[in-house]
Amino acid sequence: MKKLLIGALAASATFLTPLAATAQTEVQFWHAFTGRLGELVKAQVDDFNASQDEYTVVQSHKGNYSETLNAGIAAFRAGEQPHILMVFEVGTATMMAAEGAIKPVYEVMAESGAQFDPDAYIGAVKGYYTTTDGEMLSLPFNSSTPVLWVNRNAFEAAGVDPDTDLSTWQKVGETLDALKAGGEDCPLVTAWQSWIHLENLSAYHDVPFASKDNGFAGLDTELMLNGDVQVAHLTAMGDWAKDGKFIYTGRRNEGGANFRAGECALFTESSAGYAGIKAEAEFDFDVRPLPYWEGAGNAPQNTIIGGASLWVMEGHEAEDYKGVGEFLSYLSSSEVQAAWHQNTGYLPITVAAGEATRASGFYDENPGTDVAVKQMTANEPTANSKGLRLGSFDQIRGIIDEELEAIWSGDKSAQEAMDSAKERGDALLRRFESANR
Repeated sequence: MKKLLIGALAASATFLTPLAATAQTEVQFWHAFTGRLGELVKAQVDDFNASQDEYTVVQSHKGNYSETLNAGIAAFRAGEQPHILMVFEVGTATMMAAEGAIKPVYEVMAESGAQFDPDAYIGAVKGYYTTTDGEMLSLPFNSSTPVLWVNRNAFEAAGVDPDTDLSTWQKVGETLDALKAGGEDCPLVTAWQSWIHLENLSAYHDVPFASKDNGFAGLDTELMLNGDVQVAHLTAMGDWAKDGKFIYTGRRNEGGANFRAGECALFTESSAGYAGIKAEAEFDFDVRPLPYWEGAGNAPQNTIIGGASLWVMEGHEAEDYKGVGEFLSYLSSSEVQAAWHQNTGYLPITVAAGEATRASGFYDENPGTDVAVKQMTANEPTANSKGLRLGSFDQIRGIIDEELEAIWSGDKSAQEAMDSAKERGDALLRRFESANR
């Protein structure tokens, strides 16, 4: 790793300037954040750099989640990898299978001597990024879970009580009818359709999305997303789409702009939508738990996380990894995590950060901001609800998106679409398994 040398080199140590004598080790950190989240990451990096004089972290935006992962892979192949790479949860299995490319976080922290307690992280977050032996492979960073956002003004304009019970999808369906009858043009919109309406739907109802404990127990897994609970939910949503009660706007978070502009009444989105909604919405809003189907599976169980973790890349000097360890320890500190949670809506990844937020009165002053925390921690995760660890999952999500779009357009039934998604996705899983035996 290159060292930053500030000032001129002198022939004798007696002529070294104080700045040159304290040359700092540079740590490269690649991430996927822009906008308000990008500003907050930059502030974290600036604060860390100002807090000590041994290391300089350099943060770089590398595109969206998929683009950042691909950039990291390409950089490693070229021998130009960063020290720290942000990878969304979909890429977890890919990173685990990248033999020789990653340096597990538990090793980095042990070797660096930085403060690190793996038991400090909340179970639902920690479990996603650890081995079966409980060793942490990457550091949880921005962890979110889906919730239901409510535009109270839109409800009132349609003559619907904004405090109506929306805890179940049965009740949401009735409310969509009332909103549509009251003149609402966009009763429901969603972000991240696969993550919310298939992956989290499955976990929340404690039914499998894939075999082998959703991939945690081995690479020889297959998709089970075409089960009764999933098909029933998607059938209902397909009916809502046909009747103009669910408006489809895109695969990622295109619907966020519609909701923040006040155009839609209900929005299923990440808890991390809080930063943008709070900044842009010119209407009264609140946040509710993600609805569940009463009588289906074991709902409500717990939802699973989205977002990303920080992976440490191999191929750097030992001194560099000391800086990496110090920076990761700083990011996990209660003060930093509490501020991150309060500013973004992402989960506090440690128990202490959540407790500090509650003690500060933040939840009392901002009702609903603790919904995601309660939703994730109310029940101990099961084999079906601790997360997903599937190879080629980014590509599989693309397949799922295509099949969901066929449902929304009325071209396929939910059963036909999910049977097709299973067949196409399983083919990718077999190729991934074969390549990583």
